[in-house]
Amino acid sequence: MNRTRIILALALFGLFSHAISSQAQPEIPASQTVNKIEDIVIYADERFHSAFPSVVKRPNGELIVAFRRAPERRIFGETSTSHTDPTSYLVLGRARDNGKTWSREPELLFAHPFGGSQDPCLLQLRDNSLLCASYGWALIKTNAIAKLRSPTMRHGEFVFMGGYLLRSRNGGASWDGPMIPPPVAAGDTYNVFGQPTPAYNRGAMVEDKNGKIYWAVAVSRPGNTDPATTRLKLHTASGTVPRKTETHLLISSDRGNTWEYSCPIAQDDQVTFNETSLYLTPKGNLVAFMRTANFNDHTTVARSTDGGKSFQPWQDAGFKGHPHHALRLPDNRVLLTYGYRHAPLGIRARVLDPECTQLDSEEIILREDGGSTDLGYPWATMISNNRILVTYYFNKQNGHRHIAGTILQFSKETSRNVRPLKR
Repeated sequence: MNRTRIILALALFGLFSHAISSQAQPEIPASQTVNKIEDIVIYADERFHSAFPSVVKRPNGELIVAFRRAPERRIFGETSTSHTDPTSYLVLGRARDNGKTWSREPELLFAHPFGGSQDPCLLQLRDNSLLCASYGWALIKTNAIAKLRSPTMRHGEFVFMGGYLLRSRNGGASWDGPMIPPPVAAGDTYNVFGQPTPAYNRGAMVEDKNGKIYWAVAVSRPGNTDPATTRLKLHTASGTVPRKTETHLLISSDRGNTWEYSCPIAQDDQVTFNETSLYLTPKGNLVAFMRTANFNDHTTVARSTDGGKSFQPWQDAGFKGHPHHALRLPDNRVLLTYGYRHAPLGIRARVLDPECTQLDSEEIILREDGGSTDLGYPWATMISNNRILVTYYFNKQNGHRHIAGTILQFSKETSRNVRPLKR
């Protein structure tokens, strides 16, 4: 055998041997696990009920957390503090050191002139401006509610005002608005002003690479509901009835100035869907993580593979918790966080695959020391290349509600059987 044939034979043998060894012992890629570092307090004041945060990291590294603040009614001798309050308003806090120290006093983001505001949901756009979605309730005396155009959404003596949006072009120092989004044609309710209810939701909006913004909004209808939501009703000409909600998609092509209706996300005769966060996968699929009622508090998921033109039938994720926030991790996997209002009360998470198709990953317990079910609503952001801040509102021993956070860290492992830490 000449020299050329010998070299060729050795090369083929090497390739064959490598193929066999690769089948017998496949290469184990490095993976990352999520480890809890510590819990922190972002803002707390015993005089106030602080809740429903969202968080963004600015290009200069500054962290901004927006949340709803209202008087703690128990300091006035009342038995509890409600999520509807005529003096609830939106505020924000800042940290410039990766979340180690926060503003002692929050800045006013927005106070609605006609009622209390809820759930500020921040989105940082590609041009670094900020968009904030919220909604509000107006306090109306009972004898006047019957005179309003019906049906209206009602919570005791509070009547729903619908949703609105705010915009900041200077890092939250000032805000323009409110901008009133259109009603969803599928809805049939009116707000306190007798107008079709403007679109609203609690949950994350997303922006794609072309600048389109996708917003999952809720639509209320008369229908069955579970005991946990019977306090939220529709007032009709013939009296009050329980409400049920479904979710629909709105799209904006001009940074949230105007919105167009696209399609339903999830509808069902029995199951109620609301408080939905959207996530845009690396392949461009839209995934909606939805809170439910009449469904044993199970998380549900719906998916669009055609740019939000339609959604596939919703599916049961198989676990409890609400509402949700999805954060892309450095390895393109997804940290899904959610509140857990079952014993032990607290905050939980899962690490999903990049396309969010495998929903049965192991559950991570971030907090299990909550003092009542009035907690949760997590929202997360990367604060460095290997650290995450998960914000939420919390209480211990049913004390004052405050804005808290948990710091998580990635650690690289080479084991095939890596599992996220339980605590």
